[in-house]
Amino acid sequence: MSTNTDTVITVDRVAKSFGPLRVLDGVSLSVQRGETLAVLGRSGTGKSVLLKSIIGLLDPDRGRIEVLGRCFAEMSEQERLRHRKNMGYVFQGAALFDSLTVCENVGFSLSQARVPDSEIRRRVQQRLAMVGLDHAIDKYPSELSGGMQKRVGLARALIEDPEIILYDEPTSGLDPLTTDVINQIILRLRNRLAVTSVVVTHDIGSAFTIADRVVILDGGHILAQGSPTEIEQSELPWVQHFIRGQALENELLESGGTRVRTRSQSGSTSSRFSPPSPALEPLAGSASSKLTAIRRQKRREHDHRNSSAPPS
Repeated sequence: MSTNTDTVITVDRVAKSFGPLRVLDGVSLSVQRGETLAVLGRSGTGKSVLLKSIIGLLDPDRGRIEVLGRCFAEMSEQERLRHRKNMGYVFQGAALFDSLTVCENVGFSLSQARVPDSEIRRRVQQRLAMVGLDHAIDKYPSELSGGMQKRVGLARALIEDPEIILYDEPTSGLDPLTTDVINQIILRLRNRLAVTSVVVTHDIGSAFTIADRVVILDGGHILAQGSPTEIEQSELPWVQHFIRGQALENELLESGGTRVRTRSQSGSTSSRFSPPSPALEPLAGSASSKLTAIRRQKRREHDHRNSSAPPS
């Protein structure tokens, strides 16, 4: 149990499985008040499961999670709903209602609580201004770009003045310029509101930009944690391969790659890994094989026309 009043999230030896698949296996970490923690890892390593466990959408099979000194597993459903008001959640795909305006989306929880419309609009306008979208208050999601929709989702997460914000892949699917806009908004909110943030991502550049501390998950375990500088300077081979986007030797071999040894003129040997060779012919009946057949037919027709045309 957490005894440090500056610790707002404590994850203690948490395990979570789905059938035979162990997703989290003894994960422990803590997040301090006002800190931004980035959770990095490859797809399927349990990042989103950890995030949903922190907000109480999933209960761990083993271990304990405390948020602001309380454990969701020990609460009734009504208590969980009340406690979640201290937390904002930014969904990976924004999760906006297509049939509602931006104002209605951002103020949805307030309307459910029967807050007067004039007050809802005032508060929505304030939150949209924080993310640079107050001009879009009456637009529909279909009128917004993907990056703007992400910002609307962030404004919605802020609507009830949470102490903690959880981000699920906030820059996923965005171009580099829009990614930087989102990163700068996250930094500005941290500095302006002093919120505590947990950011799940596989975007290393984004994580190193916004995070005070980074955790790397793999195989249900925390393999490394520290400041962005400490992670970048880590001597652990797996960490270096991960942050550089390089597959390990066993992963290359498992994917069908081969190890190639070469000998220099001096007699020394070295090795490198060759990726798996692409299939020389597309699978029969596939879209690519049909496209290839069409191209070959057009080539034959072109050659035939050229060969039968009178010389100029």
